[in-house]
Amino acid sequence: MSDRTPVSDRAPAFHWFLPTGGDGRDPGGVTAVQGRTGAATRRPADVGYLAQVARAAEQAGFGALLAPVGLGCADPWILASALTQHTDRIGFLVAFRAGFASPTLLAQQADAFRRFAGGRLRLNVVTGGDPAEQRAYGDHLAHDERYARTDEVMAVLRDLLEGRRVDHRGAHLHLTDAQLVDPAVEHPVPLYFGGASPAAEQVAARRADVQLLWGEPPAAIGERIERLRAIAAGQGRTLRYGLRLHVISRDTAEQAWAEADRILAGIDPAAVRASQARFAAMDSTGQARMTALHGGGTAAARELLVAPNLWAGIGLVREGAGTALVGSHDEVAARLAEYRALGVGEFVLSGYPHLEEAYRVGEEVVPRVRALLADRAAG
Repeated sequence: MSDRTPVSDRAPAFHWFLPTGGDGRDPGGVTAVQGRTGAATRRPADVGYLAQVARAAEQAGFGALLAPVGLGCADPWILASALTQHTDRIGFLVAFRAGFASPTLLAQQADAFRRFAGGRLRLNVVTGGDPAEQRAYGDHLAHDERYARTDEVMAVLRDLLEGRRVDHRGAHLHLTDAQLVDPAVEHPVPLYFGGASPAAEQVAARRADVQLLWGEPPAAIGERIERLRAIAAGQGRTLRYGLRLHVISRDTAEQAWAEADRILAGIDPAAVRASQARFAAMDSTGQARMTALHGGGTAAARELLVAPNLWAGIGLVREGAGTALVGSHDEVAARLAEYRALGVGEFVLSGYPHLEEAYRVGEEVVPRVRALLADRAAG
């Protein structure tokens, strides 16, 4: 493709999500401290099942698999390492909590992974937005302090992975003469990062390669990207942008909305109340933005539309990414192409159950997005 092709018309990258807390036809938490319903975890998150999901995503053409981190998830390093033995090409976007382990140790783990897996590694740096969960890990820092620590971790981690020796003395880290032995620098490791607060945006501008966003309406995403572009430019840097979304895509819009109605009907109002009470206690700006989209309501599915085809129903019980694109394959593809036009270059998608939906989204939606963008570029 010509270098003169507008960025918004270039083919985006598509990734898939690993349900490492269990899988089923209904949404469940990812890092939730609370329990999950049996319908959301009917398929245990064992290596056998997750290997099926990984192979399906690989066969469907996805570029990487997001392995999340949190109390409700299998350890992402161990799991992703196991799944490299069941896949050939697909990459792994391994999440880790910044500050819970030495960045030198993290760099050693990442360097070993990229070496043994042929470079199939990306890192998702998670600061954490649930004080209750953070305390369960022994972390008692306040919100902005957590991001200040993340900033130091990302700076040190990048230097080590790029083969530099590090002496660092900051407010949260003190390292002397840290260095990897013969690092595999021929395999760069991009740093993905999420966070919506002013403190998070400053860290993203200084340290991230890809800023991950949750699925808000296009106008809100466009506003955030423009603001982040300006902040990054002030640091002499350019960010890439990724979007985390669920997908309910069917041959017809009616079929897709019937599935959304089924999901909503199966959500226990008591679970909604419990989830929303816990979300309200978080200090995550991103979680607050997700909650504001649905307001805790349990109306008919179409009454939880927050933008064309963008449905907020999943966020009633699932923390973090709580919106889904709902519609026909053509409608969902058109909405993804709209986000691409705003500057989103990568999509981390998911659907329930993750095995079957990896095939459906990879075979029906992704090719349509690519065709739309190719037509636009050619025209």
